[in-house]
Amino acid sequence: MSGEPAAPASRSPCSFVDGRISPVQPSSALSRFLLLGHGPGGTAATAGRDARIDVIRGLALLVIFINHMPGNVVAAWMPHNFGFSDGADAFVLLAGISATLAYGSLIERRGLAVGALKIGGRLWTLYIAHIALFIVVCGVVAAAVTRTQNPLYIEAINIQPFFSDTLAALIDVLTLRYQPSYLDILPLYIVLLGLFPLLYLAVRLSPLGALLVSLAVWQTALALGLNFPNVHAAGWFFNPFAWQVTFLVGIIVGLAMLRGVALPPLRSVDALAVGFLVFAYLAKTASGNPTGIALFNEWFDSVQLGSDKTHLAWSRLLHVAALAWLAMRWLPAGAGLLRFAVGRTLAIVGKHSLDIFCAGTVLSIAGQIVMAETGFAVGPQLLVCLAGVTLLVGLGMFLTWYQSLTHSGSASAAPARQASPQSHQASAR
Repeated sequence: MSGEPAAPASRSPCSFVDGRISPVQPSSALSRFLLLGHGPGGTAATAGRDARIDVIRGLALLVIFINHMPGNVVAAWMPHNFGFSDGADAFVLLAGISATLAYGSLIERRGLAVGALKIGGRLWTLYIAHIALFIVVCGVVAAAVTRTQNPLYIEAINIQPFFSDTLAALIDVLTLRYQPSYLDILPLYIVLLGLFPLLYLAVRLSPLGALLVSLAVWQTALALGLNFPNVHAAGWFFNPFAWQVTFLVGIIVGLAMLRGVALPPLRSVDALAVGFLVFAYLAKTASGNPTGIALFNEWFDSVQLGSDKTHLAWSRLLHVAALAWLAMRWLPAGAGLLRFAVGRTLAIVGKHSLDIFCAGTVLSIAGQIVMAETGFAVGPQLLVCLAGVTLLVGLGMFLTWYQSLTHSGSASAAPARQASPQSHQASAR
């Protein structure tokens, strides 16, 4: 993770990159990009760091932290209760965007071999972080069981195999074939990032073609029941055959940013996106089937319990796509969101995604134990949520401060460099 220079100030919400309408009509430029992967000039653009990515990713990290403590009163107000998608969907989409801005631009500048080498280094970091996180979580749970004499905590996050057959469990963890509850996002990202060079090259050739192939892989895997193996469950909680679609959509958005493709101001699409979000809200908050049409009873019952997360229900994909469209259309690009204290705070969290995610996972496990030991009283629940969010924000601030110290020497020894897509490399998660 690195402290990046501030991106340029406000930009128009109707552009991916610089807020200027291209000499080519935005609609025709977008069509050309979707078919052939070409921008207005056919080459990659140089763009400053877009704070929207960090802000939304920071918010997603805090939402994931709260959601990893099921049953608390704050979780009842999280986005998944008012729509089909949640923080995980936004997180994977943003991972695709950030990976493209970091490694896609590197591939464009220095070739596939250098980009693959850089990705390999990041994969090793993610893998080590996943193993370390598993060991720390097991230690926290073991300490809680020893102190409370309540062995149910071991079963709560499915780590009993580690205590019953430690050697076999460690081998399965090292091969990613064993994923306890709440420790399944990093393995998904390891697989998706490993596939990034192939996915990026496909998107660069034809974004629309790559998307159609991605959708076909998803639906074929769903029909055949394909998933990665998990020795202590039916399969990976996040099925990579399905979630690669969301990641690939992020790659398409990221490449559009690199190509300088303007987003056409289509009010009809805005209306469709808003309409779908309203429909999702009504479907999630209604009691039973609000339409009264018996044919839809089973579907409304299923989405009210939660849209299929393992195999990525269509409702989740469409919901996060609608949110992404509106965010690109109406949130101020560049550093616009950093004008607000909340935006600056969330951006600090989002810039240090791996560190914050790992810390948030440990804190959420500890929070579950504290809430259980206090009988799920409202006061301790609120205190645990507030303390956890405060610690995560504080960690982000500390890491930003620490990086400012480590970078100050190199900054004085070399000329300052203008912000570029490479600034996303440190937080491409």
